[in-house]
Amino acid sequence: MTARYCSLAQQPAPAFAPGLAAERVGALVRGHRMWVNGTVLHYYFFDGDAEGSVIAVPGTGETRRVPWAGAKEQQDVVRECFDEWQRLGIGLTFTEVGDRSEAELRVGFQPGDGSWSVVGRDALRVGLHERTMNFGWDLTAPGERATALHEIGHALGMTHEHQSPHAGIHWDDEAVYEELAGPPNYWSRDRTYVNVLRKLERDEVNGAVWDPQSIMGYPFPPGLILEPEQYRGGLLPPGTLSAADKEFALRWYPPAGAPRPPALVPFRSAPLRLAPGDQADFTVEPPETREYTVGVFGAADTVVVVFEERDGEPRYLTAQDDGGTAGNATVRARLVKGRRYVVRVRLYCAWGSGETAVMCW
Repeated sequence: MTARYCSLAQQPAPAFAPGLAAERVGALVRGHRMWVNGTVLHYYFFDGDAEGSVIAVPGTGETRRVPWAGAKEQQDVVRECFDEWQRLGIGLTFTEVGDRSEAELRVGFQPGDGSWSVVGRDALRVGLHERTMNFGWDLTAPGERATALHEIGHALGMTHEHQSPHAGIHWDDEAVYEELAGPPNYWSRDRTYVNVLRKLERDEVNGAVWDPQSIMGYPFPPGLILEPEQYRGGLLPPGTLSAADKEFALRWYPPAGAPRPPALVPFRSAPLRLAPGDQADFTVEPPETREYTVGVFGAADTVVVVFEERDGEPRYLTAQDDGGTAGNATVRARLVKGRRYVVRVRLYCAWGSGETAVMCW
C-alpha cells in the first residue's frame, strides 16, 4: 500500500509587469515565495473546538464541525521539527505564539483533510482565521515525523523534489493515477497530476540538481517509475533532511554574519545535452560579494557570458569564447550579494556525448 502524501493545491502563476526579460521573470518567480532573511516566523496551534471545518455527513444531508485542534503529542512532533530546521543555523527564527493574530503560520490537525502547507510567503495571503498548514494523520506513528519536516519545508518556500525537471523521471502515468486513486489518499486525477506528474518549471525548483534523498520528495512503491531504471523497484527517501535540503535552506537563509560553507556553490547545473548552436541561460544569486569563477565543463568552442539585468537592460560583466580543445571554458566575474546575475552559455561544438555542466564557485 502506498504512503499518505502531502497534497498541495495548484496556485495561479504570479503576474508580472509586461515587457520584462526572461531572465528577470525567472529570478522573480524563484524568489517571490521566499521569506526575507532574518524574519521571525511565528507559528500558532489551533486549540479547542471553536475553530474547525464544517463538513457533510455522507448519506444524511447533514453537516458536522470537525475541530482543527491537535493533541499535545501531535503538536510536540511539529515543535521538534521546527527546532530541527532551526538547528541548521538558518537565518530565520521560529517562535510559537498563543495568539493567532500574531502568527504567519497557523497549524491545524484536521483528520481526513490531508497534510499540506501553503508555500513560503503565500501564507501572508491566507486569512487570519484560516490554517496555513494541516496535518491529517497521526504524526507519532512510525515514519510520520517526516511529514512534519516536509510541510515545514513547504513553509520555507520549498517545492516537491520528485516534480523537479532535473530528475528525468519517466512515469507510468496510468499506474500513478490508479495508485493514488485508492487508499489511503483517494486522489482525483487532477490532484495526482498537480502533486506528482506535473513537471515544475526550472525557476520553481529547490536546486539545480535532483536530490532523490530530499525530505521534499515522496516515497513511491514499485511499478510507478519507468526511468531512471534504478527506481523501477521504488523510490524511498529516508525521511530525514538531506545534505541538499540543508544546502538549500542555508543558501536562501544564511545566518547573520556567518561565512558560507566552503563547499557551497551558488549555482550548479544538472548535466545538459546542448546541441551545436543551442543556448541556455541560468540565474546565479551569490551568497557573498566577491570574485567568482564561472565554468562550463564538458564542451569546447563555448561562449560564456555573465551579465546583470538593471532596469530591464543587460549590463555585461564578462565573456569568454573558448576556441581550444580543453573541453571547458571559465570566466572570472565580481558578483555582489543581493543581486541576481545571468550566465549565458552558447555551444558551438560539443565533444564526446555532448553533455556539459555549468558551475559557479
